[in-house]
Order: sequence, then C-alpha cells, then structure tokens
Amino acid sequence: MKNIFAIFLTLLIFSACTKLEELNVNTKDPTKVPGESLFTSAQLRLSNQMTTPNVNSNIFRMFAQQWTETTYIDEANYDITTRPIPGNFWNSMYRDVLMNLKESSKVLAADGNLPGDAPAVLTNKLAIVEINTVYTYSVLVETFGNVPYTEALNQTVLLPKYDDGLTIYKDLISRLSAAIASLDQTEGSFGGTDNMYHGDVAKWFKFANSLKLRMGMLLSDVDATLAKATVEAAAPNVITSNADNARMAYMSDQPNNNPVNENLVNSGRNDFVPANTLVDMMNDLADPRCGLYFTMMADSTYAGGIYGASNDFTKFSHVNPTITEATYPSNFFDLAEVEFLLAEGAERGFSVGGTAETHYNNAITASIEDWGGSSDTIAAYLADPKVKYSTATGDWKQKIGTQKWIALFNRGFESWTAWRMLDFPALLPPETAEPPGSIPIRLTYPTTEQTLNGANRAAAAAALGAKGDVVDQSLFWDVK
Repeated sequence: MKNIFAIFLTLLIFSACTKLEELNVNTKDPTKVPGESLFTSAQLRLSNQMTTPNVNSNIFRMFAQQWTETTYIDEANYDITTRPIPGNFWNSMYRDVLMNLKESSKVLAADGNLPGDAPAVLTNKLAIVEINTVYTYSVLVETFGNVPYTEALNQTVLLPKYDDGLTIYKDLISRLSAAIASLDQTEGSFGGTDNMYHGDVAKWFKFANSLKLRMGMLLSDVDATLAKATVEAAAPNVITSNADNARMAYMSDQPNNNPVNENLVNSGRNDFVPANTLVDMMNDLADPRCGLYFTMMADSTYAGGIYGASNDFTKFSHVNPTITEATYPSNFFDLAEVEFLLAEGAERGFSVGGTAETHYNNAITASIEDWGGSSDTIAAYLADPKVKYSTATGDWKQKIGTQKWIALFNRGFESWTAWRMLDFPALLPPETAEPPGSIPIRLTYPTTEQTLNGANRAAAAAALGAKGDVVDQSLFWDVK
C-alpha cells in the first residue's frame, strides 16, 4: 500500500509541476520562427539602416554633403564620437541583418520546401538570402575596410579576428556569382514575404548582377583584371528598366513606415535642410530635378543651407514632401546607377556594350524619368553644354562623377561611395570639420571593439595603412 501511495504521490507532483511549467509558456509566442519571417525581418532591418537619416546611426547624406543640419551641427562637421555612430551602424548590420540572414538560411535549409513548392523554390530562397548577405558584407567592407568575416556570427568565437578587406571582397564576388548561377527564373521564391521584389526571381537575378557590376567597378584601380572579368560577366544581365529598380516597400503606420518619415515628420523636428553644395550645383545646371528634390522658396528659387553651419530651417528649401511620405520606398539600386557604372566601364575599356556617352545619357534620362520629369526637360538638359558629355567640364571622372552624385540624391551611402570612387564633385570640408581639413572616407571601428576585442581591432587598424583607424585612412580600393 505504501508503494502504491508513493507512486500516486510522485505522479501527482509530476502532473502539478507540468501544469505549472505550462503556465510559463507564452502560447502566442512561436517557439520556432520560419525562415521566411527571418528573411523579412533582415530585409526590413537592412532597409531601415541604409535609409534612416537618424544621426545616431547613419550620417552618410552629410558625408556626401547633400543634406546639412540646422541647430545641432556636430554630424555635419563629421563628429562621429559624441554619438556612437560607428558602433550603432556596425551592430545593426551584424546583429540585426547578418545574424537574421544566417538564421534564415539555416532554418530554410532544415525545413525544406513548403507544401506544393517545386524543389527549385528552396534553392531560389537560399540564393536570395545569400545575395542579401553579400550586399550587407560589401557595405561593411566599403565602410570600415578590414572587418570580422570568417569568424563572424559564430557564437563560439567571442573575439573574432578581422579579415583583410580585399580578400573578403573577392570572396564576396565569388559567393555572389555562385548565388546568381543557382537562381531558377522559371520558379518562385519568397512571394509576399519579400518586400522588395515580391519573390520575382528574374528581378533578383538583375539586382544581383547589378551588385556584381558595382563591386567589380569598385576594384578597378586595385585589381583591373578581376574588375574587368567581373564587370563584363555582369553587364549583360543588369537592371535595364526603372521597373526593375530595387525598392523596399513601406507601410503607412509605425513601425513599418519609411525611416525618413519617422525622423522628419513624426519626430516633429526640423533638423535637416538640403545642403548648398548640391542645391547650388543643380541651380547652376538648371537641373529639372530641383523641384522634384526640393521645395521652392517664396521667390521661386531653391536655396540650400550652408554646409556644416547653423541654418535657420525657415530660410531654406526643404526636401520634397514626397520623400517624407510614410510609404515612400527605400531605393537600393536603380537603372540610373547601373548606367553610370556602365559609362565608367566603357571609359575604362571594359566590354560592356555601347559608349560612355550613351550610358551617361541613359543614366541621366533614367534618373529624371524615375523622379517624374518630362521628356522635354530631359532633352533640354542633355543638350546643355554644361551637361552634354562632349562639352561638360573636366575629364570622364568629373563628368560621370558629378552627374552620378546628383542622381543618387536621398541615397546617402551610395552617393558617398560614388564620390569616394571617382573623387567628384570636388567637395570641401567645412572649416570646423573633425579632423580639420578632411572629409571622412571611412568610419572608424566601434569603441566597444577597442575595449572588448582590442587585440584583433588593433591588428586590423595597423593593417589598414599608415594612418590606422581614422576617418581619413584610404581603404584598399581607394588608391587613386
């Protein structure tokens, strides 16, 4: 009898404990997140990080001198230490984007296809995750130089080493080429969980080749042979229409609204105005995009705030309200950028089809059309001696660089990188820039890396070049 009672008591206690444990389970919180949802999250985090004008994490519009500040002007003077800007950018890209992409790939591979999907659908999903991974790492390398790569995202490695930037970049191109080759354009992919191309594999194919084109061009001055091979392999398959532009869709309500809307409208703050460096140049060219980029002043002119100075918000043009709408999409890649890259490729003697002048004209046309300009204004603009390829001021780098910089408005990172690649237009630092006399050409490593991963960070800083971990240290690809 005692044994029976003991058994009964044990079962009763076990049952009670099990029920108590069940009380601690949130039945509304899934124990496993689908790979598709992880991809959607990574896509949104990446888009937000690349799009936001929040000065705590993204000041590339000011590095490119296309926006400037009004009251608080630290960031327009390249102060990146008062706020932990490099660390916030770094953490967002590694933790919020790359880690989610890694987990997405892992879960997708483990779970296999959804019911009814063809085998190629899973392959397409994994390839698209890989394309986004390559894009994210390319941005990190283009921003910092040497970064954690082979030991990154490994939870068993607490202090990851930094890999050589050029070595990473070459490996990324190889990974991108493999992902492109694995895409099956006759099959689907993510469908509605893809907020950029809605699962359209043919468009992802064009985006990936456009990214490959850009990455190849970036290496032109450091490895001409690889650059030529990469560019020529990508050129036949790039974006060819504004309908193929890579845009991230946003919704009208928080937290899924456009970050520009969040920071310029919902914040209730008036912290930014277009910079005079851009507005003055466009005024001088009678650029038809002035009214599409900026608001008009009472006297029917456009005026930019003095770059790096305190500016009265009420006395200058503002960014066009269209850009600040909650649903305004984030632009990752467009036809105009592709055509400018092809123009540069033609000038460098790469076999990309067409002439530099043709691609230059195509790029300007694509930009103005995409912003809503008319065919008449395009024709008049291209005929202007200041714009016409044969008569515009300077060599091909100045002509292409200037117009590319104008076309990349509201794409801060890309406009900054385009300026770093071609060194045009000739931007000047403000008098109170930090450090004096220079414009940042990279971000410094996060302060947390100095304290938590000091030895690896120090080795990476020394490998960057003579100046080390400073904003005016040229990166591996910026050699001319």
